[in-house]
Amino acid sequence: MVEFPARTGVWWSSDSYPIAGVREAAAELEELGYGSLWFGEAYGKEALTQSGALLGATGRLVVGTGIANIHARDALAAESGGRTLSALHTGRFVLGLGVSHAPLVARRAGHYDKPLDTMRDYLRRMDEVGERIEPGAARAPRLLAALGPRMLELARDTTQGALPYLVTPEHTSVARAAIGPDRTLVVEQAAVLSDDRETALRRAHWHLEIYSGLPNYRNNWERLGFTDDDMPRGGSERLKDALVVAGDEGAVAARVREHLDAGADHVCVQLLGEDPTADPLPDLRRLAPLLVSL
Repeated sequence: MVEFPARTGVWWSSDSYPIAGVREAAAELEELGYGSLWFGEAYGKEALTQSGALLGATGRLVVGTGIANIHARDALAAESGGRTLSALHTGRFVLGLGVSHAPLVARRAGHYDKPLDTMRDYLRRMDEVGERIEPGAARAPRLLAALGPRMLELARDTTQGALPYLVTPEHTSVARAAIGPDRTLVVEQAAVLSDDRETALRRAHWHLEIYSGLPNYRNNWERLGFTDDDMPRGGSERLKDALVVAGDEGAVAARVREHLDAGADHVCVQLLGEDPTADPLPDLRRLAPLLVSL
């Protein structure tokens, strides 16, 4: 099991921010009491480099890749990078891994095929590295970006747990049942800190606009009972409400609590502004007193 200083953390798409500013933000999030900071890897900052920068700027905060794209580096590079960070910052780095999505992989001139087999083989090759890199240092915990039943089973059988993204508390319950009680379940939850309905729908729309066109997410939402009518670009109001919590601090905390009650060990909150470059820190400061005490 992965240990966190608190049960809530932060997911931040920080690619548009200079790394020096992200380091300052990480230090502030730690002081506010959040337990972790996660970020993705699409076309921006390289995941392991950014992890090292943020770990070096903090002393207690867990830093996790959410996720490191397995098409961005080979298995040896992922294993050696994870071990090096783990040796430098014991217990504070989590290597989240994912197969990404066909359009994103194509932009890297990669080949997306049989994602489950690809991930299984990638993990096997990581395991083959053995102890020759940073001998004596603990391996960085690995979590899989797992949504469907087979990837959740792979997470259960080969890693420390799962890291689902864009899911509901109902999915959290399904994921917990799939990976069992002794694996770590970290869940991302998008949020709009506003009571204004139009603001909430507008921000949820831009957030879901890209994701709603990706088969991996659409398939998972179908398993949760949504239909094609819920999945135009940007999502229906029903889908928006299910995936993006909106309201005051109490509403956001209540949704986080739903995930925790459904079996999540840790929930990372992603604050949505008017566009992807909006600064989430003001809202995270407002939320901290409630979220870090859950």
